Amino acid sequence: MPTELIEKLKPVVGGPGRPGGGGRSDDNGARSGGGPTPASMATMGMAFALAAIAMLFVAFTTTYLGHHQDETWATLPLPGVLWVDTAVLLASSAALEWGRRQARRGHAVAFRRGITAAWGLGLVFLAGQLVAWRQFVHLGIYLSSNPHSSFFYLLTGAHGVHLLVGLVALGMILPRAWATFPPFRSTAVEVTTLYWHFLTGLWLYLFVMLFWL
Repeated sequence: MPTELIEKLKPVVGGPGRPGGGGRSDDNGARSGGGPTPASMATMGMAFALAAIAMLFVAFTTTYLGHHQDETWATLPLPGVLWVDTAVLLASSAALEWGRRQARRGHAVAFRRGITAAWGLGLVFLAGQLVAWRQFVHLGIYLSSNPHSSFFYLLTGAHGVHLLVGLVALGMILPRAWATFPPFRSTAVEVTTLYWHFLTGLWLYLFVMLFWL
């Protein structure tokens, strides 16, 4: 799943000038020849990928709620670092959205700052996840300690892997963003921003489910 998302982004990172990006398109995304554009294909591919990820976590949720009634269930303490981590990811998503809008307005410097801030904050978020894991290990809470701890490691780990894919995608965009200014409606920026916002919303959902349901 993660590698498939990266492969979907490769054809569009370089913009319309890259091979396979030929053909004129109008504002509705339709190529002059009548066929789908790389932009519309990338957006559709991302939509299918997000649907698949959502279904995966729906399956996790169903299993989680089923085990919630087990006699062996033990509620985990909430690591304080996760509050900071949540704020960091929200700030990252906001920075990327701001950068995307600045790109549409033709503000190159603001766009570069926004996308770079989003990438850096994404790294901080993953570091915070590792800190939370280490805190649990120091408390003697491991993957196999009880069902709640098992789901905590599983769900945060799965989310972290998908976020790492987003960081790779942003990392593919960053060099070109600093070298030249991308098209105002860069497909790579648009689909990566959509993916990043999805992961932010998914994290909020997991955060609530793990510690308040």
